[in-house]
Amino acid sequence: MALFCAAVGRRFSVDLYGIRTNGVTVIHSSFTATSGARLPLYRHYSSPKSRLGIGLQIVSRLQGANAKYELFLQRYFPRFYVLYHTFTKGIQLLFQDAKEVTVIRTRMLTNSVEVQDLPYRDMEKLRQFRRDMIKAIPLLLISIPPFANYLVFVLMYLFPRQLLIRHFWTPQQQTEFQGVNHSHRAQHHWAVLKGLESAGSHVKDGRLKISLLDLCNKVQSGVHPNISDIQAIRGLFSGAPLSIKRINANQMRQLCPLFFLTPRLPTPMIGTRLNSHAIELLQLDRALSRHGLHQLDDSELRRACYVRGLDSGSLSINQCREWLSQWLQFSSHLKVWSCSLPTTQSPLTIDRKEQGVICHFH
Repeated sequence: MALFCAAVGRRFSVDLYGIRTNGVTVIHSSFTATSGARLPLYRHYSSPKSRLGIGLQIVSRLQGANAKYELFLQRYFPRFYVLYHTFTKGIQLLFQDAKEVTVIRTRMLTNSVEVQDLPYRDMEKLRQFRRDMIKAIPLLLISIPPFANYLVFVLMYLFPRQLLIRHFWTPQQQTEFQGVNHSHRAQHHWAVLKGLESAGSHVKDGRLKISLLDLCNKVQSGVHPNISDIQAIRGLFSGAPLSIKRINANQMRQLCPLFFLTPRLPTPMIGTRLNSHAIELLQLDRALSRHGLHQLDDSELRRACYVRGLDSGSLSINQCREWLSQWLQFSSHLKVWSCSLPTTQSPLTIDRKEQGVICHFH
């Protein structure tokens, strides 16, 4: 296509030629201010469709190069390929979680919804994302100085369980690390139970004192207590000597590892964190009861049991479902003032299996 346009005046003239070939328009224009002055201008314009095609070609080439790079790593460096694939997938999952959390927060602000009124999955997403970020912040701070990122990669390779969040674990590492974390948690079960027994000896009410000591003896002997046995002593945990505000600092520090909380903090701060964690679990239980236990898939069911203190990886799905059903049945009778109440609802014994006593603030 050719287009000619001319305007002639005493001191001004325009010549414009347009030729379109292969989606590219080449324009020649000349502007004459006077009879002796002439300024030629050449411009190249690409149509939006043409620019889109170029962009798609670039993306396609980058994807092809990345696929060849992954194939090269998989063939010649299989161990490094597993780390590389896990890292790239972890980045995608982390950004996906961040996007979902942003949507949840926006919806909360728009609709004036409180945390305790959220659906179960949204509440669990916020809780887990917050814990992941708390764990990831120290590693991000270490990587700030120049060339410190090389040290970070070494630390990530040597200490993946301690430094990396779950997004950057392989499936095998997730199973392994969950077992290791629970074994560390189970090491404190006996101390927590003995502390509970020791505190029970100072209970003034004779009937409640006998009930508490009998319950401790029953758990130590490997007998799974009934919900009614735990409900009978519920009133002890609303005040002295078993409420969070009344137990001593050593008991608080023994309880922290059960919830993967650090005990290396001042005593008042530990008490505040334990209380917040107990209330958070109580709100999760309320949301899960509304959601319906039957709507959880297998991974969500195991995760819910694990968060509440059970080594769900060593049990069947039916055992996990039964245990969590009993937990929710008991939790439905609790109030905020009794959320320091420990529940000992494990189906296995403390001296034979690590998941024996599940002493949990709730």
